[in-house]
Amino acid sequence: MTAELHQAPVWKTTRFEIDLGQPQVMGIVNVTPDSFSDGGRHDDPARALAHAEQLLKDGATILDIGGESTRPGAPPVSLQDELDRVLPVLRLALKLGVPLSIDTYKPEVMQACLDLGADIINDVWALQRPFEHGQGSGVEVVAAHPDCGVCLMHMHLEPRSMQVAPMTGDVVPQVMDFLRQRAERLRAQGVAPERLVLDYGIGFGKTVAQNFALLARQPELLALGYPLLSGWSRKSSLGSVTGHEVPRERVAASVAAHLLAIERGARIVRVHDVRETVDAIKVWQAMLAQA
Repeated sequence: MTAELHQAPVWKTTRFEIDLGQPQVMGIVNVTPDSFSDGGRHDDPARALAHAEQLLKDGATILDIGGESTRPGAPPVSLQDELDRVLPVLRLALKLGVPLSIDTYKPEVMQACLDLGADIINDVWALQRPFEHGQGSGVEVVAAHPDCGVCLMHMHLEPRSMQVAPMTGDVVPQVMDFLRQRAERLRAQGVAPERLVLDYGIGFGKTVAQNFALLARQPELLALGYPLLSGWSRKSSLGSVTGHEVPRERVAASVAAHLLAIERGARIVRVHDVRETVDAIKVWQAMLAQA
């Protein structure tokens, strides 16, 4: 594996080849009652679709649909409940003509969404979780699909315990080793490298200092050879350094963190506040054009 792969011009997905020559903004569509920042605001298909349409007007180029909160301490959601939340929204969103990502760790949800036409699987467990009944995991689901995109994320422990006992030691090599192993697992199953994106998992079992170490040392992660997705949006680490306890008050900090991530090589940022992030990227690009 060479570091040249992260220079790849596209992220290959089910229906789209997403241009990674410029930053891509993934807008968050939570269809949950309990997400840490916007739980319950878009938890029926009509409201979720309206939110998705607004995100696209604001400049999002990818939509990420999720039916289960993975905030610290979040309880698990049953398979049927997640399917009931996500599938109706996906059916409507497929008509929007943009890449659709499904934020799930359940192989059954992955399979159902890919069967409908979803473009990307975005898994906080990096395809480690097994089927509820039967053998295999999300690896087999993704490997059986000829083209879907995949985002593999690093998480320490699991949502209910990850911030109770966060990681110790130098976080960067530990995250790199995990993501390398998970990418190699998919590659061994025949998944093409241009289908893979990596996410170092801000807030998922790391301390505040570790989260910022991952941002500062993000170029080291690029040596893995895959594009990076950065997900700082409204995270508690931003509240720790700004003093803003309410997630919706962390918009400016989120924009700053994502712009720093893009400057350090991230190709995709996953955000709640699309318009503000897109505006900041435009200013950054205008500056680069004159450099």
